[in-house]
Amino acid sequence: MTIRTIALNTYKEAVRDRILYLLFFFAAATLVFSRVLALLTVGDRVKIIKDVGLASLSLFGTLMAILIGTGLVYKEIDKKTIFTLLSKPIGRGAFLVGKFAGLVLTLFVMLGLMSIIFLVILFLHSFRFEAALLVAIFYIFLELILITAVAILFSCFSTPILSSIFTLSFYLIGHTSWGLKTLIKKIPPGFGRTLARIAYVLLPDLESLNFKTEVVHGIAIPPAALVNGLLYALCFTAFVLALATLVFRKKDFI
Repeated sequence: MTIRTIALNTYKEAVRDRILYLLFFFAAATLVFSRVLALLTVGDRVKIIKDVGLASLSLFGTLMAILIGTGLVYKEIDKKTIFTLLSKPIGRGAFLVGKFAGLVLTLFVMLGLMSIIFLVILFLHSFRFEAALLVAIFYIFLELILITAVAILFSCFSTPILSSIFTLSFYLIGHTSWGLKTLIKKIPPGFGRTLARIAYVLLPDLESLNFKTEVVHGIAIPPAALVNGLLYALCFTAFVLALATLVFRKKDFI
């Protein structure tokens, strides 16, 4: 059994999960509602559709990654199928990577479908297509990849409910840790500022992957920010997967 086989089996298993379609339905409904909201609101209607649309892609994509990712490994352990899988000529690390790749493929398909709905709705309203939207969507996908890795990490040693809480906490902290930068400037020099700086460095910074505001308001995105965001997502994801592999290899299934 290869990583590719595990990934395809994981994808087939994920697309049969009813919660995936429930989230997709709500995402599609929200995207359609964005146009209705734009028609009822005074102001730039296109910006409202963009703002609500991109936020919906990020929110529902994250929920998909969390709710499905946190149960991937746990289900195999709970159903005892993990023994059959690991008895085949494949290591634990390859098994985990296969699971990760399968869920990433699932998210790619679902995000792609949601993006098509979003872009069609926007085009019907403005009769324009903006390539900058693809940039924001691409970085949303990178964030989902990272969230998937974190979900799998927690699922290696915890139950789905706790893993979901931990992963959601990671997501929320990642989008609020930027406030520490402002806090550091206001704290007088000393132990408190040092502690705040350490926390700022250690905590995840998912805002480095968030370019929705720039795209919605037509603000130019510095190339350095795009490169830094890409490297941050790839390196952080690789680190989390390596940590998950280490935890999974040391786990005793008996």
